[in-house]
Formats: sequence, C-alpha cells, structure tokens
Amino acid sequence: MSTTKTVKFRITRQDNPETPSYVEEFEIPHRPNMNVISALMEIRRNPVNSKGEATSPVSWEMNCLEEVCGACSMIINGKPRQSCTALVDKLEQPITLEPMKTFPVVRDLSIDRSRMFDALKKVKAWIPIDGTYDLGPGPRMPETKRQWAYELSKCMTCGVCLEACPNVNSKSEFIGPAPLSQVRLFNAHPTGEMNKAERLNAIMDDGGLANCGNSQNCVQSCPKGIPLTTSIAALNRDTTFQSFKNFFGSDR
Repeated sequence: MSTTKTVKFRITRQDNPETPSYVEEFEIPHRPNMNVISALMEIRRNPVNSKGEATSPVSWEMNCLEEVCGACSMIINGKPRQSCTALVDKLEQPITLEPMKTFPVVRDLSIDRSRMFDALKKVKAWIPIDGTYDLGPGPRMPETKRQWAYELSKCMTCGVCLEACPNVNSKSEFIGPAPLSQVRLFNAHPTGEMNKAERLNAIMDDGGLANCGNSQNCVQSCPKGIPLTTSIAALNRDTTFQSFKNFFGSDR
C-alpha cells in the first residue's frame, strides 16, 4: 500500500471569456514548503486530472514569486490572496482555486485587470514630469510625511482590495480602494502636489470617493497592510476643501 502524501486541488477553469466555467480536480505529490504557485507548476508539467485524464495546462499569472508584483492574485479557499505566499501545508484540503470575480476572466485563473489600471489613469497616479535634460533635485519630503507615504507606496496593484470590496462590481463604476490610496500618495509628494486639484476632482466624479461604503474589507484583506481606510478618510477631508475652492473659484 502506497503511503505517498498527496495534495488535492479543486480548480475553477474557463476555456475563454465566452464559455461557462467548470471545476476540475487534481492530485499531485506533496513536497515540503510547497506553495500554490509551485503546485500549479507541477500540474502544468504533467496536466492530468485526478481521474487520470489528460487535460490542458491550467492558466494563471505570476512574475516575481515574492509578493511584490501582485500578478498571482486569486481566490484560495474562498479568500482573495497571493498564491506565491500561500503555503500548501497551511491550507485546508482540498484546496480550491478560483479567479477573482471582480475582473473579467481571460482563461482559467488569468484575469483582465484593465479596470484597475484604467482607474489609475483616471486619477493620474504618477508625477507628470518630463524632459530630455536633468531637471536637478526635486524638493525634499519631510521625514514624518515620508514615513506614512512609504506605507502607501507598497501597493502592488494586486487587486485583492477591489475583490474584497462589496462596492466594486460589474454594476458599479467605483474605482476601488487602491486607486484612491494612490491619490493620497501622489498628492503628498512635493512635486506631485502640483496636480493635487486635478486628482481630487477626478475622485469627486462618478465612481469616486462617494461610492465607498466604508465596509473596511479592503484594509483587512490587503496583503501589504496598507492603511487604505485611513487614506479614504483623509481624502474625504481633502475633497471637502477642494469643493469649497471650486465653488469660490480659488486655484489654491
């Protein structure tokens, strides 16, 4: 009788965006310190399901494998998280893997994150400095501000906070917690502050700050522990001041 330890997976699959999803089960040999990504690699190496039937390799996304890029987000045992840091030995079996439902499925566990990146474009989540020559050193950020701004800069656009937020769905235009927090980050920068009014006006439009229901799911699910609700509260204050400035026609 074989005593080889195995790991069981139930993976939600979808051949393309137009076809219905289905569940396929896999069973692979156990290895110490295995994470979900290494398990998926094993399935890809030998794509045979638990019935012994040859099947197509499972499609998913990954890049850094050290919880920095945010590409490998998926729903693992019912919770959105990073699959590179999800250790098999700490997960209840059978381990269920599903694509995040907030985003359209491309194939299997691969999703289209355009909604999140379009939101970052909408709020101008960058510092628009351009030039073909050295502009010299920019203004320095005070250390007290730099410390909390660094926490916001840890965002890896993984999409987990959008998946956890009940207000981000196919029937809502809400841009979600991550883009809002980036507004606070770039408005805090001494150079990025030049476009502060533009960013605040963007989140005062439809799909912006007013659509937040303050469920606080985002801050509880963020793998980097970013204080998203703190940023949203600060932006509520900033947009209030900005609305007064807009009313009285002040540019400052």
